[in-house]
Amino acid sequence: MKTFSALATIAVFSSALALAGCSTPKPAAEAPPPTATHEAPAVTSSIVPGSAEDLRVNVGDTVHFAFDQYNIEDNDKSTLQRQATWLQKYPAVRVTIEGDCDERGTREYNLALGARRANAVKEFLVSLGVAASRVETISYGKEHPMCTQSTEECWAQNRRGVTGITAGASS
Repeated sequence: MKTFSALATIAVFSSALALAGCSTPKPAAEAPPPTATHEAPAVTSSIVPGSAEDLRVNVGDTVHFAFDQYNIEDNDKSTLQRQATWLQKYPAVRVTIEGDCDERGTREYNLALGARRANAVKEFLVSLGVAASRVETISYGKEHPMCTQSTEECWAQNRRGVTGITAGASS
């Protein structure tokens, strides 16, 4: 009986030890909050200044147009003003403005409308001091849709002018 009692005691003790090893650790005490400083925190970004990504993310590369229109809307003028400022900061950069349309209308009509849209963007940039020799235009009409659903929301996304860098950007 003594042997059984000793074995039972060892088994219970071993089980308790094993379970104690599996218990979840207590959370460490929280560190005190950092003390306030008057310096701005360092912001790191992987975006290279003067790159195509810089233009797209930090400036904006797209403006939109109303149905069957090619005039620059007031809400898009600020995007083009930022583009002009950016282009003046990086004088080696050359761009192409792509004019796009929604799927409605004939191929020929949309190519002509896309050309008018691209030229409207170019003329606006030139009016803000960007050299015309740095800006080319191309119309894709309805051939490069951003969205392929036949809905007004989708068509509105496709009626656009996109500024793309063709030369001189940082990599």
